[in-house]
Amino acid sequence: MNLQLSVIVPVFNEEKTILEVLEALEKALPAGHEIIVVDDGSTDGTAAIVEKYAGKHKSVRLIRHPQNKGKTAALVTGFAASTGAIVIVQDADLEYDPAEIADVIAPILSNRADVVYGSRFLTRRASRVLYYRHFLANRFLTGLSNLLTDLNFTDVETCYKAFRGEIIRNMVISSSGFGFEVEVTAKIAKLGCRTYEVPISYYGRTYQEGKKIGLKDGIHAIYYIFKYNLFTSLKGSYRQIPELRRKP
Repeated sequence: MNLQLSVIVPVFNEEKTILEVLEALEKALPAGHEIIVVDDGSTDGTAAIVEKYAGKHKSVRLIRHPQNKGKTAALVTGFAASTGAIVIVQDADLEYDPAEIADVIAPILSNRADVVYGSRFLTRRASRVLYYRHFLANRFLTGLSNLLTDLNFTDVETCYKAFRGEIIRNMVISSSGFGFEVEVTAKIAKLGCRTYEVPISYYGRTYQEGKKIGLKDGIHAIYYIFKYNLFTSLKGSYRQIPELRRKP
């Protein structure tokens, strides 16, 4: 059965928030969806919570990594297991509101876009005021990525990225940690995808509340921006190059 929407939720030690995220997704998503939770070697009660929830909701599946491999590896596992015509990423930390998924996927549903990013900066909605250094780092990474892709994104580091299923399932993803964001941006640019941004809200966490990204991840992102834009070909970016649909 080919579902309309697949939501991929990578999780690592999110027992405090995962149930609330799953309940919010079930409430917000349209009929014909699947939620694939990839537990990336959690050492707390995250997997048990998801397993119990999945037992009561047929739309939810749990896939477990025996050990922690990083967010990108969890996403790769989720993408491979997905069946939806549209695939979107949802973090498990309550920083992004599932009620806004409908806005993010709308340009794909109307056949205007192949890929849509939810931007925290395009037009501000509710947005928690947090670390200025993170804002500057995001601006820098987005600008460097834009320079090499020739796309005018405002927020390449956003969690909310939606794709036509055939695009993300055919993409070769080889980065690690949090490298997914800039790798996928380089590869959709090479393919010539019709790409949109829509404004979203952002309810960020502090490090005390569980935020995991740090300076090392930013340094790795710079390396990946150059690697995937300058030293990776279109043919090397996809197992099978997807045919892009065009609006009549």
